Amino acid sequence: MTLPDAPPASLRLRIDTAALADNWRTMDRLSGSATAGAAVKANGYGLGIDFVMPALLGAGARNFFVAHWSEVAGVLAYTAGETIAVLHGVADEQEAAYARATGAVPVINSLPQARLWLQSGGGRCHLMVDSGINRLGVEPGNLGDPVLEKLEIDTLMSHLASADEESAQNARQLAVFREAASRLPAKRLSLGNSAGIMLGEDYHFDLTRPGLALYGGVPRSELAGLIRQVAHVESAVLQLRDLSPGDAVGYNAVWHAERPTRAATLALGYADGILRAWGKAGAVQHEGHGLPIIGKVSMDMIIVDCTGTNLAEGDFCNLSYDLPQASALTGLSQYELLTLLGNRFDRTTQIA
Repeated sequence: MTLPDAPPASLRLRIDTAALADNWRTMDRLSGSATAGAAVKANGYGLGIDFVMPALLGAGARNFFVAHWSEVAGVLAYTAGETIAVLHGVADEQEAAYARATGAVPVINSLPQARLWLQSGGGRCHLMVDSGINRLGVEPGNLGDPVLEKLEIDTLMSHLASADEESAQNARQLAVFREAASRLPAKRLSLGNSAGIMLGEDYHFDLTRPGLALYGGVPRSELAGLIRQVAHVESAVLQLRDLSPGDAVGYNAVWHAERPTRAATLALGYADGILRAWGKAGAVQHEGHGLPIIGKVSMDMIIVDCTGTNLAEGDFCNLSYDLPQASALTGLSQYELLTLLGNRFDRTTQIA
């Protein structure tokens, strides 16, 4: 059965790829003598790997990080496997075989993973040392194990837990990482993420791994004004109605009109990643007017107060996706705001 072209989407996610490229160049410059890589896991932090990879490659990025082996194919469509690091490492022989077939490089996280990699043939790998986040990585007490000496370590890395804060943990992790680097031969060292880059040159080493800041996130105040917004969310008005005082809106009738109110129903809801945490305070705009959300966010719809505006059915409204502002408004982290974005958006690089 041949289907006609689908009607225009009522949800749009405008991805400013020029801003994305500029953000990478900014993080690369702030990395000093180190080279900036790019975390592109979670489908390019929710924006779409097919949009972010060309922009990052065009900007100059050459080292890419994903979490799952299932993410390799999308990145491999744009770059050689040897430039892709898989942070979860190799859990079994099938993953090791996939690494060899694609050329993607596993990040070894434990002694069992190291043994598995060597038994499957060994070769180039990265090694993660747990310097204090207690998540993934070889524990410092195991760094003397002979199996690690047999690895062909390209990049020795660790991950900062509190780089977005003025925390003593940062210095402690740095000390652990330096000790590990003195014990294990590696071609490159990598510690700083987006926030870690801003801790200074002691945290830069050879390769940095920015993620959030590339996509418009500001994990530390020093980056304010340097990072450009990348994601722009737009939703169409499905229906308009006039409410009388006392009329209730949405599930459980938690909102009632106190005055004659013009209300608009938008094609956007928690199935698209717009959770009920968005609340009322001017999250939606149209032609410079803030439109408070009224009632509960539904799976596929939100309702806004558009009294006094010229909003019409079919018009598109903007949802504030300046990440620091949206995080303050909703209480959601900037990471959550990006990676929650659903698959019903028409993703495009066109910016209005």
